[in-house]
Amino acid sequence: MAPGGRICKEVPESHSMFSDYSIPTSNAENKISSSTKTPIISGGKYVISSSTGVHDLLECPVCMSSMYPPIHQCPNGHTLCSDCKARVHNCCPTCRYELGNIRCLALEKVAESLELPCRHQALGCHDIFPYYSKLKHEQHCRYRPYNCPYAGSECSVTGDIPILVGHLKDDHKVDTHDGCTFNHRYVKSNPQEVENATWMLTVFNCFGRQFCLHFEAFQMGMAPVYMAFLRFMGDEDDAKKFSYSLEVGGNGRKLMWQGVPRSIRDSHRKVRDSQDGLIIQRNLALFFSGGDRQELKLRVTGRIWKEQ
Repeated sequence: MAPGGRICKEVPESHSMFSDYSIPTSNAENKISSSTKTPIISGGKYVISSSTGVHDLLECPVCMSSMYPPIHQCPNGHTLCSDCKARVHNCCPTCRYELGNIRCLALEKVAESLELPCRHQALGCHDIFPYYSKLKHEQHCRYRPYNCPYAGSECSVTGDIPILVGHLKDDHKVDTHDGCTFNHRYVKSNPQEVENATWMLTVFNCFGRQFCLHFEAFQMGMAPVYMAFLRFMGDEDDAKKFSYSLEVGGNGRKLMWQGVPRSIRDSHRKVRDSQDGLIIQRNLALFFSGGDRQELKLRVTGRIWKEQ
């Protein structure tokens, strides 16, 4: 038990209290020296070639995520992140003593001296980053996994493009086609029911890349609409190298759309809510369908091309 330690009672913030507990400082330093391979010193920073021990040291015991300032510790030297401090009601999850307001400045300094590889190293990112810059980079790393683009369910699968293409075919039974032109016919027997339904997702292999064609019905405010749009299976910079056109019509009328495919980094809902695609009001869609307006019959054609 730490001197003066109390179980889940307030420990006032004190600079002298921090200096009295020197064990966490030495423990942190000892753990780094004994748990990792010899670090490479570059520009005054420690580049850790094997970071397992460092990750253990800087890992919050509650949420298991890396800790960033302020890093808190209890009087016995157990650490946790600031988010989890409130979550555990200011009570140390390891020894159950009151956390108080003690910061583990030694561990924060240790983290500041480190440079670590990106967590997506196995996917192709070979850059090294200061510890406090690493998290921001990983959130935008071009090698980070993609989310499944299927909109019909809240699918949690992530991976690179080949993995997601196989996943869409095998698990979501999505049709795939080769070529840069398409001609699809969408039929719905009861067009009066919209209910935010995703009707179809088709994957096209074109120019050696993959594109997702979405067609769905949903409520835009009070108005039921149908919408078709294209998403690119890759990053935004590559998506901008392509353009596409969509066309729908009937009864001698035609509605056209031309745009740039959106990256699947943007969620399906984000693209849909931005109205970045061909939008067809239900009354117009039924007019295109002809007949007695009791059945929706829409033919959507289009093509994809690469900008020069």
